[in-house]
Amino acid sequence: MIRIENLTKQYGGTSVVDGVSMLIERNSITVIVGTSGSGKSTLLRMINRLVEPTSGRVLIEEQDTRAEPAHLLRRRIGYAIQGHGLFPHRTVAENIATVPRLLRWSAERVAARVDELLRVFQLDPALYAGAFPHELSGGQQQRVGVARALAAEPAVLLMDEPFGALDPIIRAKAQEDLLQIQDRFGTTIVLVTHDMDEAFLLGDRVGVMSEGRLLQYDRPAVLLTRPADPFVARMTGLTDRAMRLLSLTTAGEVAVPGPATGPQVPASASLREALSEIVWCGADAAQVMAADGTPRGSLTVASILAHGRPG
Repeated sequence: MIRIENLTKQYGGTSVVDGVSMLIERNSITVIVGTSGSGKSTLLRMINRLVEPTSGRVLIEEQDTRAEPAHLLRRRIGYAIQGHGLFPHRTVAENIATVPRLLRWSAERVAARVDELLRVFQLDPALYAGAFPHELSGGQQQRVGVARALAAEPAVLLMDEPFGALDPIIRAKAQEDLLQIQDRFGTTIVLVTHDMDEAFLLGDRVGVMSEGRLLQYDRPAVLLTRPADPFVARMTGLTDRAMRLLSLTTAGEVAVPGPATGPQVPASASLREALSEIVWCGADAAQVMAADGTPRGSLTVASILAHGRPG
């Protein structure tokens, strides 16, 4: 879907992004993670040409992004940033409608899309369509910001530290919302963060950057078990690799048939969460339950721990 080829950005002879190449698959979530100054945000902004590359190129569906004017390119790529960036003098509906109106959608189509997105993000149109940003909570503002980025039905959504300003509870809900939205619309998402836990939660593939270079780009489990660089190993966590590895697999994926004495855990829970519940209850196993309340099988402490080691 997105092919990045030897992309470089220099300022005064200093490379802030240095020869990065990567292939981002269609309908996936790719997360770029790194410390401040690693070049991750600059890399993201070169995809929609908010920053022009010094050399290299970006192709979307095998079309070079330089083949069209930058402002037209940006209208078909969603972009969401930390702090939402809503227009304070426009209502929620007007904010969401910004790009569709630039694209000259009909009023009926715009209204239908605004209504759809408000409902998807659990914001009652009757209550929120006419509200102004200052009347919303931080979490609601962030949801409207993402809705605005999705309004024109973009195939690609870029997100730059979108949840960094949210408190932990609202942030967890925003991350959950993003996974559901991506599953519903099939959008290809590229997200930048400095939070490795967030990267592993959201990313189908994760790229680790340092000093402008892409050190490793792979599935989260590979980064944990086979880091290609000492910096990658430090970023993924030398002291809690086992727990992070357990967080990548759900209870439903590894439950075995049969009942168990002990706590009940949802099939959607991670093995890390299941282990925590078992230990908290002083048990040796847990019953795994489907979303409809029917048993899915059981998990023992031993079977969980077996998934916390490199394969």
